[in-house]
Amino acid sequence: MSELGFWQQKTLAQMTDQEWESLCDGCGKCCLSKLIDEDTDELYYTNIACVLLNSKTCRCSDYENRFAKVPDCVKISLDDVEAFHWLPPSCAYKRLIEGKPLPEWHPLLNKGKASEMHKRGASIRGKIVCETQLVGPSQNYIVRWPLDECE
Repeated sequence: MSELGFWQQKTLAQMTDQEWESLCDGCGKCCLSKLIDEDTDELYYTNIACVLLNSKTCRCSDYENRFAKVPDCVKISLDDVEAFHWLPPSCAYKRLIEGKPLPEWHPLLNKGKASEMHKRGASIRGKIVCETQLVGPSQNYIVRWPLDECE
C-alpha cells in the first residue's frame, strides 16, 4: 500500500510554505487574463497571458518580483479562500478546498515532473498569446479550455 502524500494528511492551513508552493502544478492557467460580465458576474477565461508567463515552462519568469512588476498579480493564499472561485477546476488549491483529489497528471503524483501535465494538455503550453501581442479587443480571446478538468 502506498504512503499518503502530505496533501492527503494535512489541511491547506497546516502546510509548510514549501508544501504550499509544491501544490502548484505549474499549468499557468492562473496567469491568464479573465473577464467578468458586468451584468451577470460570469467569469470568462482568455488565452491572454501575463507578460511574465513563460510559454514553454508555463511558469512565471520573475516569480520573486512578480508583484512589483505586475501590480494586479494575485497571490493565492488562504487569506482569501473566497477568491478561489476564479481558479480553474484543475487547480490543486481549489480541488483540495473542494475535497477533491489531485489530478492524476499532477507533478506531485509523477515524481515532480510536469511532463504528464503537458502531454495531457492540462497546461497553457502552445495555447496562449502574450498580452503585449493582442490584436483587437480582449473579448476576442475568450476560451473554454482552462475550465477542462483534464482528469
